[in-house]
Amino acid sequence: MNFIETRGNDGQRPEKVSFSQAILSPISSFGGIYSPESLPDLGGDFLGRHLGSSYKTLAKSVLEAFEIDIDAATIDKALALYDEFDDPSNPVPVVKVLDDLYVSELYHGPTRAFKDMALQPFGIVLSSIAQKRNENYLILAATSGDTGPAALETFKNKANVRVACMYPVGGTSDVQRLQMVTEDAANLKVIGVKGDFDDTQNALKRLLASETFNKKLDEKNISLSAANSVNFGRIIFQTIYHIHSYLELVRQNAISLGEKVYLNVPSGNFGNALGGYYAMKMGLPVEKILIASNNNNILTQLITTGAYDLRTLSVVPTTSPAMDILKSSNIERILFDLFGEARTKELMRQLDTDKYYQLSNDELAQIQNIFAADYCNDDEGKAYIKNTFANGYLMDPHTATCFKAYETCRDKELKTIVYSTAEWTKFSPVIANALTGEIDTHDIDALKSIAKEANIEIPSMINELFDKEITQKSIIEKEAIEEEILSFL
Repeated sequence: MNFIETRGNDGQRPEKVSFSQAILSPISSFGGIYSPESLPDLGGDFLGRHLGSSYKTLAKSVLEAFEIDIDAATIDKALALYDEFDDPSNPVPVVKVLDDLYVSELYHGPTRAFKDMALQPFGIVLSSIAQKRNENYLILAATSGDTGPAALETFKNKANVRVACMYPVGGTSDVQRLQMVTEDAANLKVIGVKGDFDDTQNALKRLLASETFNKKLDEKNISLSAANSVNFGRIIFQTIYHIHSYLELVRQNAISLGEKVYLNVPSGNFGNALGGYYAMKMGLPVEKILIASNNNNILTQLITTGAYDLRTLSVVPTTSPAMDILKSSNIERILFDLFGEARTKELMRQLDTDKYYQLSNDELAQIQNIFAADYCNDDEGKAYIKNTFANGYLMDPHTATCFKAYETCRDKELKTIVYSTAEWTKFSPVIANALTGEIDTHDIDALKSIAKEANIEIPSMINELFDKEITQKSIIEKEAIEEEILSFL
């Protein structure tokens, strides 16, 4: 399968690239990104064949359907990492919470967040390609809290790969920060940036497209790639758990094969939702994809009005910080798939120059045929956490935003799959406040409080963080990012 450019071709790059080329160099002409030229058919016949399949078997079949240019041994090695999740036989449990609401728990990997689902195998794949080519790569990662720990975990001590991970100082939970700043592998660099996530993501995109930065890397015999979801190597693995979750509902006799469902996704950079969109296009029976936001509700604005308007906005800190994002990178792939390269280039240029674009009425209708959206403020989110816990289910504040969309965005009585993107341990002060009213609790105290309240144990990989040495101490202004990375190299 080939991958093509979302903003058209500049005459300097190939018009089509392979999967391995797209993940090694994820930025395309005019600052665009890569999308698949076509999608395989993974509809009724495919789903029927995999009703009894394990997660790894399903995943391998999806990757084979994309005809990616990665050898079978590397794919097997990458997918074997799911054996290290909490339950190797079912790395993504799907749990019934309400009569028609099921939660797909994507956080049972090493860093307790959904980014492990894509980044664990992605690290093996990219490192393997680099070694076979005898090339060295710098992987850039910008994180609002979950991509960073997962990227560092998957790439640490990998041959031919170094990682520079940028996070917004004060913009992550303490546990997320500790997961990053206690990493001590020599090939990892963690950089705290005085700014918000959009500042770090803008720096990542600028460096990926910068001729002078790439030239400096060339002088060191280093090539540049990224671990964020601008890289399709992330997205391809994120389509799989949507298919798995649907099949789980069939296996649990909650639905019959072919019955439509709602996918309900907490969204920041839109990679998780994009995986659901591709699954839907490939034949998964989906009525609509419900997009849940927090007070940084730019996606709700886009899907309800057709406007993407950043002119008067800045990122608002919330209790669901992984979604504190205003420039959602993967919206570009939706625009490209629906409206083509010329319109995508026009809209993205308007966003870059004017901080604004407006879809036409026809374009908005196409968006609304697929997506519905609402946002959930912090108080509403904590109320959902408290009420759902009273009914026997403990969830994090990002998952809680989905419960608002579940109540307001459905127009049919169909089963809903909510995607839980993080374990309760990642955001314990918010959850402790929701459950007991305690305020300004440190993470370790909040963890203990929740564990006692819920009669559960704190996972060892979280508990141990508080005794680890802080090894990554860089905190810089956003203007110094390039210099800091070059100094690391």
